Amino acid sequence: MANIALAVLESALRDRKLDRTLTTALPPFEQGDDACAPTGVAAIDACLRNGMPRGQLSEVAGPRSSGRTTLLLQMMAAATRRGELAAFVDTFDRLDVASAEAAGVDFGRLLWVRGQSVSAASGAPVEWAVDRALKALNLVLQAGGFGLVAIDLADVPGTALRRLPITTWLRVQRTVEGRDTACVLVTAEPLARSAGGLTLTLTGHTLWTGSRERPRVAGADMHLRVVSPRRRVGGEVTVMARAVDEGLTDVAVGLPPSPKATADHRSFSVGG
Repeated sequence: MANIALAVLESALRDRKLDRTLTTALPPFEQGDDACAPTGVAAIDACLRNGMPRGQLSEVAGPRSSGRTTLLLQMMAAATRRGELAAFVDTFDRLDVASAEAAGVDFGRLLWVRGQSVSAASGAPVEWAVDRALKALNLVLQAGGFGLVAIDLADVPGTALRRLPITTWLRVQRTVEGRDTACVLVTAEPLARSAGGLTLTLTGHTLWTGSRERPRVAGADMHLRVVSPRRRVGGEVTVMARAVDEGLTDVAVGLPPSPKATADHRSFSVGG
């Protein structure tokens, strides 16, 4: 009886072209180097078999100061260094430009979508800011041409994220599917991924420098665990990264220094 019910469910999903949600319907894992977007951190790329999968929705999850922002900046720097275009949907407009420059992000190749800063003074509701950011994410993915598209949802309360319908992430996956874009969510805890995507869970802490008013990322000690629904890749890796004059360098594996970014910021605001 259970097998009959499963067959009926699979048939219904295929009729509605939703069978990509079934891991059994996906082809065997075969990918070349160009099917992934390298993170720029050698130890992590080795664990991921060359980086984050393109055409898939993946996520980087970890608590505050776990190294999630440091890894995101390295991913954006690696993408722009390869000559690709990258897009960053900054939900609450909290990107620190100095830290991004230190990581080697080329702002001439970065589309920075600046959202609404949410605070008691601004009076803007969190749900409104998240909705605008998700709409911007879908527009960027539909436009195409980006090697990496990331959205920062790390500071969104978990209750607000859990209220989002599951179709939110199905829509994102359907949009990115078949494209040369690696789509990455940055969250405080695992939230969503496609069947072929990855979840990178981080623990550790970020090191800061500069003043209290203008802190900068000085490095990070990250312990990363890889989760894959299709068990394509897996494992754990520890990275100790420290800032140098031209970017972050990995003490253990020799992360290459990054060229200094220009100050030509290309961005637009998400307003309503």
